[in-house]
Amino acid sequence: MSGLAGVDFTSRPTRRKPITVARGRVEGAALRLERLDAHPSFDGFAAWLRTPGPWLGVFDLPFGLPRELVTTLGWPTEWLPLMRHVAALSRAEIRERFAGFCNARPTGGKFAHRQCDGPAGSSPSMKWVNPPVAYMLHAGVPLLIDAGLHLPGLHAGDPQRIGLEGYPGLLARELLGARSYKSDDTARQTPERLIARKDLVDALEQGRTRLGVRLRLTHAQRDDLVADASGDRLDAVLCLVQAAWASATPGHGLPSHIDPLEGWIVSAPHAELES
Repeated sequence: MSGLAGVDFTSRPTRRKPITVARGRVEGAALRLERLDAHPSFDGFAAWLRTPGPWLGVFDLPFGLPRELVTTLGWPTEWLPLMRHVAALSRAEIRERFAGFCNARPTGGKFAHRQCDGPAGSSPSMKWVNPPVAYMLHAGVPLLIDAGLHLPGLHAGDPQRIGLEGYPGLLARELLGARSYKSDDTARQTPERLIARKDLVDALEQGRTRLGVRLRLTHAQRDDLVADASGDRLDAVLCLVQAAWASATPGHGLPSHIDPLEGWIVSAPHAELES
């Protein structure tokens, strides 16, 4: 795949917190970061999604919902009708439906989970707060559908433009453990988080993740990633690393049998990958 992209998505893009796209390509044994683009509106991002292929992008937003949630609510059990149904709801309606589901369940088991949540260590895709990933699905997936992307295991589209679900926290946690490296809260943008970002960038350049992808940066790019206290640009680059690995792995490293409502987070461990 000649073009690669990693996308840090937000459900409310602004100039202060845009959708961030890291673009790059594999050169020899390394992944070169070519550029970082900021999209402060959905319009600009939607236009970029229509960039002619071939390219593969990894997006930090959930592509599916837990099957248990869907069947309990009586929603469509095919992916495209389900996504159309969710897109037609307001955020308030989504919150009301999901909160009702949670309120009917015992303490300690309020949320339904997808099969990939455990291996990836990700938040349930039905969460509407801290982080509001349900709103990211609500805002982002319709853009991918309308742009005609091919979403393996979920939705057939243009095979020259492939979209995969990613999760930057998966790689960050592998390299940093429980150390935090980012915050949108200025008061929490501490020296410790700055050091963690530096350590994270150093590890990516050395290719120390289990994915074995070595990142190649200019001095200016390295300084930019370390200085970004929000972590948005670094998260986009983490997704770009996942994209490079997926582009070189048979079947993009996805399980051969993905729940067609839930999807899968690229590079999350599974038995087929380990065998």
